Parts: sequence; structure tokens; C-alpha cells
Amino acid sequence: MSGGLLQVRVERRHAEAEDICSYELVSADGAELPAFTAGAHIDVHVGPGLVRQYSLCNPPHERHRYLIGVLRDPSSRGGSQAMHDGVRAGATLQISEPKNHFPLADAEQSLLLAGGIGVTPILAMAEALSARGAAFQMHYCARSPERTAFRERIAAAPFAAQVHFHYDSGDAAQKLDLPALLAQLDRKTHIYLCGPAGFIDHVKAAAKAQDWPHDQLHLEYFGAAAAPAADGDQSFEVKLASSGKVYAIPAGTTVLRVLNDAGVFIPASCEQGVCGTCLTRVLDGVPDHRDLYLEESEQAANDQFTPCCSRSKTPTLLLDL
Repeated sequence: MSGGLLQVRVERRHAEAEDICSYELVSADGAELPAFTAGAHIDVHVGPGLVRQYSLCNPPHERHRYLIGVLRDPSSRGGSQAMHDGVRAGATLQISEPKNHFPLADAEQSLLLAGGIGVTPILAMAEALSARGAAFQMHYCARSPERTAFRERIAAAPFAAQVHFHYDSGDAAQKLDLPALLAQLDRKTHIYLCGPAGFIDHVKAAAKAQDWPHDQLHLEYFGAAAAPAADGDQSFEVKLASSGKVYAIPAGTTVLRVLNDAGVFIPASCEQGVCGTCLTRVLDGVPDHRDLYLEESEQAANDQFTPCCSRSKTPTLLLDL
């Protein structure tokens, strides 16, 4: 381990589906890797200044490897392209230890919902639930069979009969009828969902329409929707509590960018308000929350914000930096 990071080697790279590759990572020194739980992710240092988060999708009892799946995203800011174009078997990478902001609850029944590459943490959850004999079903929505990762693995899994596939390219009969599915579920069921913003919003709306208990809905975005237009943004200032220094944040520029350019380092990964890596305490002022990471109640407290995308409703924010 170097500077809190793990050194790993890419043992195997495999094309799982159109534009999706999996990477099997093993410890560079042959030691066991730190344990993880279903829903966990790692930070992968893809290149200088390029850190991206990828969910672990192998069975959580495994200690000899980590498995991640990476979609080549045409709107990528460089991470997925660097992985697909530059990382081959035998390459060495630096990664963080696993972190989990999306854990399984202790529930009698679980519903797993995956949208596209959001299947990665959901697949680890299916492995964990199956291993302990828990009751669950999984629905996997993708654009087409050709773009559906891990189909062969799921078909060979002991929980294969509990997985249902739905394709945008298929006929209407096989598409996911979420209202009907929720209507037949036991109300004690915990729901886990991961995928792009549109998929998440669709599931949240369906659950809200049926008054599904909020604390039984667990989610993780795999990517943010397009950022709001900056046309109406106003400039503001941030003040650092430690030094008293004040920095102007112009319209169209993030707090993270201004502070990093000034030599004030804030750890960051997704830079879309999804992962929470850059979460920073706010001591005074009212943030303009634009993240997808904090719950509504956490945003309402106004004591923390994501400087990668959020702004300010007040002329100045005092930050605990």
C-alpha cells in the first residue's frame, strides 16, 4: 500500500458486451485484498489527476480479486475512454480500499433493479443475497441483449431463475411494468436501484405514486444527468475558515476548479455530484445544492455541499477548509 492506496495488477480484461469491459484486479504483491460488502465501490486512479469510481461486482466473499465493469461512455470526461483504450491485462493501477454508501439492509424480501451498467453493484447484491438464502428478485433493464453485460455469468448463477431481463429494443410485452411489479410486492420489501439518472427518476416516481416507504428505497446513481445551464448562475465567494482567504467563484466555474487552481486540494472523483468524494462542510451561508448524493433532509441542513457542482444562494459560503 502506498499513501493509503492499494497497488493492483489487471489479471484479466474481458469484453462483457458491446462497449463494456470487465477488469479483474489482484493485489500486486499476491496478498489478500481488503474485504468488501455488496454495493461497495473503489476509486481507480486511471491516470494523473484522473480518479474514477467503479462498483465491485464479484461475490463479496472473495478476497483474491476485485471485479469491475466499465462502460465506454461517449460523453465521458476521460475516465472510461482511458480504461478502454489504455488499460490491458498486466497493467498496474492504484486503487482505494472499498467504500460502501449503498449497503444491503437486513430485509426479508429484496427487489434489485439495474439500469445498464448500473448492474455492477446490483450483481454483487444478488450474489450476497443468494449466498445467504435470502428472498429476492432482480430486474435488469438494458438497451439490447448485445449491450447487456454479464449475461453468461447470470445464466450460470444459482439465482438465474430470479433474474428478469428487459430490453428497450424488444417488444412491449417483455418491458418492465414497474407499477404492476410494485403493486404485487409485499410492502416490507426493500428496493435497491442503480443506473443512469433517467432510470432512477422513473423508479422513484413509480415508488412515490404507490407511497412506497422512503426508508425502504435504496439507490445509487451511476451517472448524473446533464448539468443545469449556467446562464442563470451568479458569481459568489467562498471563504476558508483555516486561512480567512476569500476566492471569487465566477458563473460557469465550479468551486472545486477555482480552489484546485489556487492550490487548495479537495479530493474528488465523479465531478458530477454523484459520489460524495468532495463533500465539504459549510460553516455559514446557504448552498445551492445541485448534487444527487445527499438526501433531501441532508441538503436542507445546509451544513455540507458538493463543490464539484453545487453553488451558493448567499453572497458568501464559509467552508471548513
